[in-house]
Amino acid sequence: MTFPPVPPYGYGYPPPPPRPGVIPLAPLTLGAILSGTFTAFGRHWKQLMGVTAAVYGTALLFVGAAIGIAYAAVSDLFPVVFDLPAGEEPRWEDVRPLIVAFVLVWIASMITIVCANALMATACPAVIQEAVLGRPTRFGALWRRSWSRMPAVLGTVLLTSLALMLPFAIVLVGVVGMLLTLFSAAADSSGIPDGSYVLLPFLAFLLALLVTPLALWIWVKFSLAPAAAVMEGQGAIASMRRSSALVRGFWWRTFGIMLLVAVATTFVSWLIQQLLSMLASAPIAAIDFSGDGKSAVIAAFAVIFAFVLVGQLVSQLVVSVFPPLVTSLIYVDLRIRKENLAPDLARAAGLL
Repeated sequence: MTFPPVPPYGYGYPPPPPRPGVIPLAPLTLGAILSGTFTAFGRHWKQLMGVTAAVYGTALLFVGAAIGIAYAAVSDLFPVVFDLPAGEEPRWEDVRPLIVAFVLVWIASMITIVCANALMATACPAVIQEAVLGRPTRFGALWRRSWSRMPAVLGTVLLTSLALMLPFAIVLVGVVGMLLTLFSAAADSSGIPDGSYVLLPFLAFLLALLVTPLALWIWVKFSLAPAAAVMEGQGAIASMRRSSALVRGFWWRTFGIMLLVAVATTFVSWLIQQLLSMLASAPIAAIDFSGDGKSAVIAAFAVIFAFVLVGQLVSQLVVSVFPPLVTSLIYVDLRIRKENLAPDLARAAGLL
């Protein structure tokens, strides 16, 4: 008795989807997204670490230069402000330049941090775009691609930040309104009513609790904008519209994955810093502080600074790399689900 030939994958079972790179070209499960993220990092960790070190190292040098310039500009005022005799107050003419210098350094630091984060948010989708197709990438190509798309990604980051500030502005306006009402009532009567000091913080907390869902909705709604700006080459506003369209219908799924990754990366970053702090305590304990020389103190500070620097770099690598990698794969997954992107990816990878 002869039997008919058995298909390669059995009766009724379709062949598995093609997998040229880190993910199968099919709708992704949570496990596939996380596995693809770790695989992409494992294959391109040198490029990602190189970009991270270059970006945040340059940012650190820029902030340090800003601090040095500000210190050189106002250092002559330190004695007349902080080394006054007891009971004597510094003059406003001496304090004002210090405040101006501090504000300028803070603004320069914030601009530097925002630009550095935007550059990292550009590099990760660029890596995923190549990793999905199974193509290698080099540091130079990744660096040039990141710089070319950084303005668009920076625009999405700034516009999303402004949108996220709206709920907090609502809370601020509400708190100011309650304060004005309270002081108006105090002016019209004998004083502030009893229990107002307890009621006001409670109302402010309740108002903040009410607007938190709006902030989360905005966060998830535009979370895929950097990936759209890099992978589709669109501008900031068009990328935010693209993100909104892709997330529609999959908001809860996107929110759950992003929340899980945010909690996990925060915990891992904290754990890395704690472990490095414990490692730093061992050589510090071996330093002899009994002498009068300053070499022991300098050595202790050098050890602490080295471990803190390494801890910050590693934890920043975790925080700034893994969430954008995950959101980039969510972007690919939603395009596969909603736009049947899988055949186009297979053709781009040379499989069709």
